[in-house]
Amino acid sequence: MVNVARATIAEDHEDLDALQTAAEENARNLARTLLQPVINATGVLLHTNMGRSPGAGVTAAPAMGVRYSNLEFDLSSGGRGSRQAHAAALFARLVDAEAAIIVNNCAAAVTLTLAALAAGRGVAVSRSELVEIGGGFRIPDVMEQSGAALVEVGTTNRTRVADFRSAIENRSKDVVMALQVHQSNYKIVGFTESVSTQALSQLDVPVVADIGSGLVDAACPWLVEGPPAWLVDEPAARQTLAQGADLVTFSADKLLGGTQAGIIAGRADLVEKCRRHPLNRAFRPGGLVLASLQELALTYLDRRGEDIPFWRLATLPLSGLRERADAMAATIGAGVVVADMASVPGGGTLPSVEVPSVGIRVAADLTGHLRLGGEVPVIARVQDGHTHLDMRTIDPADDAYVATLVSEALTGSSS
Repeated sequence: MVNVARATIAEDHEDLDALQTAAEENARNLARTLLQPVINATGVLLHTNMGRSPGAGVTAAPAMGVRYSNLEFDLSSGGRGSRQAHAAALFARLVDAEAAIIVNNCAAAVTLTLAALAAGRGVAVSRSELVEIGGGFRIPDVMEQSGAALVEVGTTNRTRVADFRSAIENRSKDVVMALQVHQSNYKIVGFTESVSTQALSQLDVPVVADIGSGLVDAACPWLVEGPPAWLVDEPAARQTLAQGADLVTFSADKLLGGTQAGIIAGRADLVEKCRRHPLNRAFRPGGLVLASLQELALTYLDRRGEDIPFWRLATLPLSGLRERADAMAATIGAGVVVADMASVPGGGTLPSVEVPSVGIRVAADLTGHLRLGGEVPVIARVQDGHTHLDMRTIDPADDAYVATLVSEALTGSSS
């Protein structure tokens, strides 16, 4: 780009205005490739393409400024400490586990657990749980990379505890772990049967449950009104451990509402094996991630759900959403209608679940202008040629800005 600019100057010294215009356009194009805030108007609460949890949970260590931290320093003894002694201990408390460690995502948590506890040995998994997550990552591939051997049990639609027991008792398969994988992005319905965590806990091998989406407690004690109806049947870490799982693994940037990370929690001896495994160093998160998750864990323990952006947006009442949509439609004027909508959790969680919502609908495709026409991009969705903006995933502080941008888009489309 620099060479092109130099060549242009050499050819025509008088075309500086055109050169400046081209340079400004190149700068705008470059800016669009940088990591930056956007406004999510799609209604997908955990939008993978937009970082899943809004705001990455809570602000990380706002008071630290340029100071150092005790990331691996034990203030009591004055000696070296562990980066897993801070946030991880809080998450262990949240889910009522003996211990916990934090890695950089849930796939890393599963890989580390398999490598530390079952490398070169067999791991029994129901055929109905051999999932593929976004980006083409599959449980069999993750298991292969960990060094553990996949032992498939049951069938696609029906698996019984006897299937696990038979695999464990078959010495040639050398099964040393039973792995449960939450069907977080699909459902099998009809003639089905599955094995509960409690039933698996009666076997003679450790049970590891990858619950994926990161609900820490089914009771949602951080929410004044308790768990929302759309969370029914979603596995939670605290209850899964209480039902007999030896370890649980889950994401931090989904229903937990934090930044990207993965958490392993459960029996102290098994967590310690994971902590001591060489892969743990490759998978460990940095201080900023741990500081952010520590703040998030404290927010949960203080039961301040309204301070967690994901839960604040997910539990907004319909009446408030409709009031905001009415106000936005009145501000914009002609061409906009208020409409009932259905938000979704997203992020590979809660398939087929919809969360009632309200938004505005425009009878034109305005997504290009909304995405590129303002200082902060607004990401909306198009259905049947209509632009839909869902109020549930728009921060109320952004309503006026969104209304202005929609008005400008409508003016431009009609001119």
